[in-house]
Amino acid sequence: MSVENVSVLGSTGSIGKNTLDVISRNRDRFRIVALSAHRNVEELAAQSAAFDARLAVIADTSLETALARALKSRGARAQVMSGDEGLREAAGMDEVDTVMAAIVGAAGLGSSFEAARRGKKILLANKESLVIAGEVFVSEARNNGAVILPVDSEHNAIFQAMPEGFEHGLDEVGVEKIVLTASGGPFRNLPADQLAAVSPEQACNHPNWSMGRKISVDSATLMNKGLEVIEARWLFNARPDQIEVLVHPQSIVHSMVSYRDGSVLAQMGTPDMRTPIAYALAWPGRIEAGVERLNLAQMNDLSFELPDLERFPCLGLAFEAMSEGASAPVALNASNEVAVAAFLDGRIGFAQIPALVREVMEHCSVTAVKTLEDVLEHDRRARQIAQQWVQNFNG
Repeated sequence: MSVENVSVLGSTGSIGKNTLDVISRNRDRFRIVALSAHRNVEELAAQSAAFDARLAVIADTSLETALARALKSRGARAQVMSGDEGLREAAGMDEVDTVMAAIVGAAGLGSSFEAARRGKKILLANKESLVIAGEVFVSEARNNGAVILPVDSEHNAIFQAMPEGFEHGLDEVGVEKIVLTASGGPFRNLPADQLAAVSPEQACNHPNWSMGRKISVDSATLMNKGLEVIEARWLFNARPDQIEVLVHPQSIVHSMVSYRDGSVLAQMGTPDMRTPIAYALAWPGRIEAGVERLNLAQMNDLSFELPDLERFPCLGLAFEAMSEGASAPVALNASNEVAVAAFLDGRIGFAQIPALVREVMEHCSVTAVKTLEDVLEHDRRARQIAQQWVQNFNG
């Protein structure tokens, strides 16, 4: 069996570190070629040395010299690059077979597209590539022979339960609907009148998953599930009416596929991101992931409920954006990124996150998105409006 060469974009984040953990258990199958981080110089240098990477990329161009020094101090041989140019190089290197696209937010768009252009096997954890540029991204991958494998636990679960040929339409393969599960986040049972006062620390304290701060806040607002709904539409060629969300607090059933004959196939497992990462890495095979095994004898309380869209309006806004299509998901995602950053900085409250997103979506006209340049222009405009909203709120 040949060794697969891997680039991990966003290697110092939660997904990146879990990817390196899985690869460390399967060094006979995978070799790290390139790694990237946003600003974490020391950890990137340590990872590059530990995995003997050929290329280390720091997204913040002002830290390129610092990274070079850190690599030298550890005796690492990695070449140093920075910024978008470096990220695209890491994604498109000739010897790279597989790209773990784990850069959070729209910042990961350019490198994900480069991997698609170069026909790579893309392990997609950067959901924004599909949320804001789904049609363009899927077309780019298809035209260049790239393979997109979902890493989000929900989409990975659906992928495992989906029949062959789903890309031609769910009706064609007997699928009635996709059911995405959501934990409900840390505020599922919090009285609605207390939501406005929650702190960033509370929002980042997820009951089941260990995640970065941005995605933790998205989980608390249910926006993360909303983004996943849009992502599922493009990953599985689904119509909006074929996608449903159920709140499942235990995070054991990661998602389900409902079939025309009444069958429902669910993928279950302990809440550990190494499972979907390992499945995507080894697909269509299976490898050791270091994950605790699920003890079904202890599973005496698996519950499901409909999401409360009045308490968590972000999920409803995402469904609206998916139905409108075109540039609407770009405005949704861009305004949410600005809102979450402002919340984490203490400039707006938790309740202002959906208010800001709705305002930007109403302000931005829905127009066609045909190229990556179209996406970036809509993204820029939406962020500008959102940032002005934050300034006015604080003014």
